[in-house]
Amino acid sequence: MPSAKPMIGPGLVSRAVRVMAKDVVFVKGLIEAHEGVAVVFAEKGGDLTICAPVSLEAMLDQIVDDLCAEVGAMKLSPPPGD
Repeated sequence: MPSAKPMIGPGLVSRAVRVMAKDVVFVKGLIEAHEGVAVVFAEKGGDLTICAPVSLEAMLDQIVDDLCAEVGAMKLSPPPGD
């Protein structure tokens, strides 16, 4: 099954992260628990793009920082589409 390409446009910010493949479901669940904050696009393996509205950029950054501490996520640069 091909991965979904992130639809990033005006009014959205994104962060690209890499987690271990076994942690992808955990990360998606964590993002979904923050209902309405962000969406996750899985590229391949543990490469993820997390998108949020510009107005929630600070919250997105905090979530990504927490993921780095909790599951050892690695920030990728630059995020796709930015």
